[in-house]
Amino acid sequence: MGAVPVTTDRVAAGVDEQPVTSGAFPTSFTWGVSTAAYQIEGAAAEDGRGVSIWDTFSHTPGKVLHGDTGDVACDHYHRWPADLDLLRHLGVGAYRFSIAWPRVLPNGTGTLNPAGLDWYDRLVDALLERGIQPWPTLYHWDLPQPLEDAGGWPVRATADAFAAYAEIVGRRLGDRVHAWGTLNEPWCSAFLGYLTGDHAPGRRDPKLALAAAHNLLLAHGQAVEVLRATSPKSRVGIVLNLTPVEAATAQQADEDAARRVDGYHNRWFLDALYRGSYPADMLTHFAASFAPPPAADLTTISAP
Repeated sequence: MGAVPVTTDRVAAGVDEQPVTSGAFPTSFTWGVSTAAYQIEGAAAEDGRGVSIWDTFSHTPGKVLHGDTGDVACDHYHRWPADLDLLRHLGVGAYRFSIAWPRVLPNGTGTLNPAGLDWYDRLVDALLERGIQPWPTLYHWDLPQPLEDAGGWPVRATADAFAAYAEIVGRRLGDRVHAWGTLNEPWCSAFLGYLTGDHAPGRRDPKLALAAAHNLLLAHGQAVEVLRATSPKSRVGIVLNLTPVEAATAQQADEDAARRVDGYHNRWFLDALYRGSYPADMLTHFAASFAPPPAADLTTISAP
């Protein structure tokens, strides 16, 4: 992400005070920007925030380039008023941010951290005061470490914990938030986190990865139901990192390979969400590592 060439000092001094305009775009078009809690907030050990899997992962030697962590990051937790002023200056109409689960529930379940939820409450109010639509995402990869210690996303109980967390946040912010994202890029959480080990928590097991993918989708479906109840006027969705896949050649082997990659990266999630079933060819492909789940799970996952 490139640096924005307007600093808070320049805004405060009245320099560049004219908002950025959107040119010839229609008035119905909304310009938005997006961040993730661990990437910008900092304040990793302040005001009762718990430890996430990304805190643990980034502090493990050799896992992150240069040993960088999110301990301070952009210091958004302390600089948020000026950051929101920058968004207004840029003409941003919608801001997609993520809520840090361990800031709200340090252990993932159980005791609420009021200071953490209060901070997001103030953030939402401040966005609305500036004419910016808040678009919170409930999960952008920062699973509370105690839940990972109990098995993480491969364990069904994590989906239940996520639904309980979604209800807490929905009840607090749902009167002012009209667009929610449940999960950010569950493909990354499941396959980069539990198959290749490139992302937190850094595990490498196909069975765990596929179980994680299913439980992430189940968590999404459960959260949709919760948000429909706690924030009834809202739009609710999920954020997928889809990608087009083309065969290298017209040879059958390449066509088959492209089909598998499309199934692994795209259809595994899209079919479950829109059709209430996993793709048959991928169930065959993953047969040694994944057993078809109960039909009721797919009904929950494919909630409109």
